[in-house]
Amino acid sequence: MELGKQIKKYRNELSLSQETLADKVYVSRQTISNWENDKSYPDVNSLVLLSEVFQISLDQLIKGDIAYMKEQIKLEDRKEFEKLAQVFGILFVAVVVTPIPLIHLFKYVGVGIWVVLAGLALYVSILVEKKKKQFDVQTYKEIIAFTEGARLDEISKAREEGKRPYQKIFLAFLAGMLTLIIAIVFVWLLK
Repeated sequence: MELGKQIKKYRNELSLSQETLADKVYVSRQTISNWENDKSYPDVNSLVLLSEVFQISLDQLIKGDIAYMKEQIKLEDRKEFEKLAQVFGILFVAVVVTPIPLIHLFKYVGVGIWVVLAGLALYVSILVEKKKKQFDVQTYKEIIAFTEGARLDEISKAREEGKRPYQKIFLAFLAGMLTLIIAIVFVWLLK
């Protein structure tokens, strides 16, 4: 992070002590020290006050930190996407594996439990799809590249986009077959 260095540089240029600067931006001296040593980051109000005290623009003050902030946002997005994908994976396995045991053990209550589980899996899958659209990742290669913090080059991206319609047809067929199998199992168990 560059902001700590920037604060220290501008404070020294104005010959201000940490205590004096702290009084001008309504924080403690320890807070100024933490900012300068990159232990914490000033909130928006403090950034505005600092830019006024130093008589510089916010852009000048935080220059260099913008790239850091963008990287942090990307990292948080990737982590959130990975968590959603893991939750979806667990729910998907549960939806596939649990219908027979649930129906066998709990009969109609088991069907209700399974329907709730399937609904939850559907909801999480919708969240995953929204994230995929937000980050423009659809195919397996694109998703893997995204979770590793990389992007595909233009040629690879074009190839992957060409695969999308076929993959959607395959996934629709697979979902239909899975639904048919589950329906047959339900009918057989409820007889």
